[in-house]
Amino acid sequence: MSETNSLKHRPIRSYILRQGRMTQAQQRAFDELWPHYGCQAPDGLFDFDKLFGNQRPVILEIGFGNGDALAQNADREPENNFLGVEVHGPGVGSLMLKLAEQESHNARILRDDAMQLLRQHIPAGSLTGVLLFFPDPWPKRRHHKRRIVQPEFAELVHRALHPGGYLHMATDWQKYAEHMMSVLSSTAGFANAAGPGNFSPRPENRTLTRFEQRGQRLGHGVWDLIFTRCV
Repeated sequence: MSETNSLKHRPIRSYILRQGRMTQAQQRAFDELWPHYGCQAPDGLFDFDKLFGNQRPVILEIGFGNGDALAQNADREPENNFLGVEVHGPGVGSLMLKLAEQESHNARILRDDAMQLLRQHIPAGSLTGVLLFFPDPWPKRRHHKRRIVQPEFAELVHRALHPGGYLHMATDWQKYAEHMMSVLSSTAGFANAAGPGNFSPRPENRTLTRFEQRGQRLGHGVWDLIFTRCV
């Protein structure tokens, strides 16, 4: 197969790798902390009881950025386990430093494509929650196909959640929020926690990031969507 044809058939990833320069502290985190917090996708399905060493509920955060929300959740909710997926090296390093500083032992980090993870490595009905905060909106129309929130994503999340589990998304792009609402509202087996067609108020347990605080000062809106698996 030619390179051109190969590119046409290559599956779209949920991210574009934009690596920045890591600080010395972040690099030290990889050298010293990755063996404790990092993990690799297995050949088949994750055994979360083995990964975390307990049977607590598991919450997946996709694209955690610099890790502020995940670190605060891990510290605030020791009764839950958190699996964070992020490919940006400096962000992963920053999260590990935060987790180590607060002595959290209920978080693990995976550097991989979230769609591949959902397709091949998350057991059906194994997650209590999925968090997707401020994903890349890909605002240009020709790039909309790169948005992670698509019908396949919604169906994979539905399969991964146990009944009663939830998907919590947030974005500061209104058009993307409307797209998210359309996709999730059209996916069988999900119920909108705020009622059909309604956005949810920001829950107190969703960390207000510095990025979001800056947006609020500039008058930018933020839209939260919470859907639960009902069947």
